[in-house]
Amino acid sequence: MRKLVLLIVAGLAVGALFGHLMMSVPGYWLIRVGDSSIQTSFWFGLVLLFAAFIVLHFVLRLLSGIIRPMGRFRSWNSRARNRRAMQRTVRGLVALTEGRWKKAEKTLVNAADDSSTPLVNYLSAALAAHYQGHHVKSQEHLNQAQLTTDGADTAVGLMQAQMMIERQQPEEALAILNRLDKKLSNHPQVLKLLKQVHLSVNDWEGLRRLIPRLAAQKLITQQEREQLEFKAYRELIVFEAQNPTNIERVRGLWADMPDYLRGNTELIVLYSEALIQANEEPIAERLLNHSLDHHWDARLVKRYGLLNVDAARQLAKAEKWLQERPNDPELLLACGRLSLRIGQWQKALEYFEASQRQRPNGEVCAELARLYASLGEHNKSQLYYRHSVEMLAKSLPSLPQPSDANDSKKPNSKQKESKTIKKSA
Repeated sequence: MRKLVLLIVAGLAVGALFGHLMMSVPGYWLIRVGDSSIQTSFWFGLVLLFAAFIVLHFVLRLLSGIIRPMGRFRSWNSRARNRRAMQRTVRGLVALTEGRWKKAEKTLVNAADDSSTPLVNYLSAALAAHYQGHHVKSQEHLNQAQLTTDGADTAVGLMQAQMMIERQQPEEALAILNRLDKKLSNHPQVLKLLKQVHLSVNDWEGLRRLIPRLAAQKLITQQEREQLEFKAYRELIVFEAQNPTNIERVRGLWADMPDYLRGNTELIVLYSEALIQANEEPIAERLLNHSLDHHWDARLVKRYGLLNVDAARQLAKAEKWLQERPNDPELLLACGRLSLRIGQWQKALEYFEASQRQRPNGEVCAELARLYASLGEHNKSQLYYRHSVEMLAKSLPSLPQPSDANDSKKPNSKQKESKTIKKSA
């Protein structure tokens, strides 16, 4: 009741205010169109304007109510088409997973126009065409995928590179991956595919430069890194050492090599061989000396015994090692060879025979046979030559020989017996 009274009072106050305004603010509206004119009071014209606004408002709402169902229908139809496209896309992806390439490609392409993810449709369709061997169609689907979605260059490029790798086209894949690598530095999938391509084409230099980036992104384990680095440096040294003029390149590889690899015996031997072929035996001697002082290995000892730098100094060094390893057969062989270089025949014999006693070896027997022949002791020479051949024969694979074939042709006791029975019959 109190609210109603307040409303009546407020209404009377507003009415009185407007009445006062109508009396104190006279005026009129004059609308003239050509020779015709319309004139009315200011307040009546204001009421007409307000009424026109109300009418226009309701007309617009009525029109909106008529148009909205059409818009709602179009929106519903679009959602329905998208829903059906997603269902077809799922069926296409299932077919792709199950290996039904033809059905997968057709389903995915047909659903692409209405799909909210056309990039997925066309990339998957390209993969299905690739598995069917339809490389031209596969490329067409990739081109379409790039047109449907902005920023799809990376996904399309990676898919294309993977297909090139599977088609045994590593050079084309490498070109695509290098372009992507310049655009997206240290992209994990790009780096992984680059590693795969470098290995497939034996690009050891490219792999050598890629390994630190793979490790920085934690894309390879420490063990895998060490294996890849060893293989890359080994192959590069072997390749460059084929030409003695590339010795500076080999030195650069040795300088760039991680510290742990400089202690690898196989790499030390390869590097020393490259130095020897380039007539840099003094450097090879220092390398082998240093390596043997820190890491003893029979292959390094053998290589040291074949050097020809300063045989007397080398023999003194070897005999110093021999004090610590008096029964090392490879070191005794090296001492014997170094003794030959300085003309100490008897000492060489003693070293060779000591090596032979520690470990019978065809190579040592050959050295003894050659030395005894040079000294005129032909009986001993022939004896050691025979031992050398016998030891070498033991390392040969077991294969049939003519004597075995002749034995098989000879009749055995049962065959002889059967022939006797036939004659008696």
